Amino acid sequence: MAPTKANTVLDPTIFGIEPHVPVMHQVVTAQLAARRAGTQSTKTRSEVSGGGAKPWKQKGTGRARAGSIRAPHWRGGGVALGPKPRSYEQRTPKKMIRLALRSALSDRATEGRVVVVDQWGWDGPSTKAARAALGSLGIDGRALVVLRREDEAIWKSFRNLGDVQVIDVRELNTYDVLVNDWIVFTSATLPTNQEAQS
Repeated sequence: MAPTKANTVLDPTIFGIEPHVPVMHQVVTAQLAARRAGTQSTKTRSEVSGGGAKPWKQKGTGRARAGSIRAPHWRGGGVALGPKPRSYEQRTPKKMIRLALRSALSDRATEGRVVVVDQWGWDGPSTKAARAALGSLGIDGRALVVLRREDEAIWKSFRNLGDVQVIDVRELNTYDVLVNDWIVFTSATLPTNQEAQS
């Protein structure tokens, strides 16, 4: 059974604004930065094993004075100013995050790539039905399907498709909207102005 398209008018405050490209760029950059593990680490001269004794006496050898064989300029020595574990997260104001998401959704809506489905038309998990549903909706390319956690059968149907990303409505974000060609909502997951303000 084919999905039923909803006759829903998209909220112009969410899907009809002028996209703010600089804000979208900043929010996406912050999202990608937050994904970084930040676990890279190098050892300083105090952490490298060995080097406790002065390699030779201070004077009289004709060589440059040295205090440790684990100094950064020695082979096997510590690393000067090397990376240490850190967080790459950036603080992004909530208003900026909301504006970026509305801008991304408006950009997709302007291109006519936002689809709202009333009923999917099947009850049990079926990847075949999910593929057919996208075809009947005229969706080609990468698609972001926005669902609720309660829609378990639909979730399982779409998750096996390589060109489809399934996301919970509470996790809808700017980056995922922008990396997909189509955005598919259900009547229950379509954002409203009240939700956008919260």
